[in-house]
Amino acid sequence: MSGHVADQGIRGVGDLRSSRWRHSYRRRGKLAVMATRLVHMVIDAADTSGLAAFWATALGWEIGDDDPDEAVVWPTDFDYPGPDAVPLVFVPVPEPKTVKNRIHLDLATQSTEHQAELVSRLREIGAVPVDIGQGDVPWVVLADPEGNEFCVLEPRPEYRNTGPVAAIVVDSAVPAGLGDFWIVASGWRLQPDRNGVVSLRSPSGAGPYLEFLPNSDPKRTKNRVHLDVAPRRDEDHAAAVESLLRVGAVRANVGQGDVSWAVLADPEANEFCVLSPR
Repeated sequence: MSGHVADQGIRGVGDLRSSRWRHSYRRRGKLAVMATRLVHMVIDAADTSGLAAFWATALGWEIGDDDPDEAVVWPTDFDYPGPDAVPLVFVPVPEPKTVKNRIHLDLATQSTEHQAELVSRLREIGAVPVDIGQGDVPWVVLADPEGNEFCVLEPRPEYRNTGPVAAIVVDSAVPAGLGDFWIVASGWRLQPDRNGVVSLRSPSGAGPYLEFLPNSDPKRTKNRVHLDVAPRRDEDHAAAVESLLRVGAVRANVGQGDVSWAVLADPEANEFCVLSPR
């Protein structure tokens, strides 16, 4: 695992919501790009060990590493990096959470009884109900012990074989355009339309979905949740970074200093890291 960076604010990421990127992947036609693959979801935390323990219990996973610089949660016997799951990585930051996260998890359930049981169990270990304006919906919105929002979905057939995480959900001003970019960044494939939801999934057909939902709220600060991608073991890191820059990413400075990974921002200014080949 690579280390990560502290929450020190965004510098050098401008307004990227211009027409030049909204259909960047489609408009580039035959431009050769090197697809990276999604390897982690990273969450800023005041107490990395405590938050990792919550999520390991919530998902029925295990703590793979618990060091001062990061804690990692993944399924038991997980073959990293693999398509069956996206590990959660918790990194320490001093700043408190101040705004709703733009990236969150949806948890899958298999029946209405399972949903009620899961919500009850999550509340017992520290989750709390939150109101983000969802109104009367069949899913339940909770927050973990550090205020990170997540949803416990009602049973849906499309999530029957995802494991405990149904989807990683990203707020987006232009879901179709951002989905095009993340086809390249994640190495995942666009899925059939489901009531307008832009959805990607690993080519293996295993693990969670990556979904982009319409949200017009402006991005105000560095995301406390971001994604990590990486080239495959036999591929070149610098070439992977350049490929992502060609399809709409920009370099970002979040105070990372001299590190072995690259910090970029996607076309809607969501920071992400390009790690070493693996």
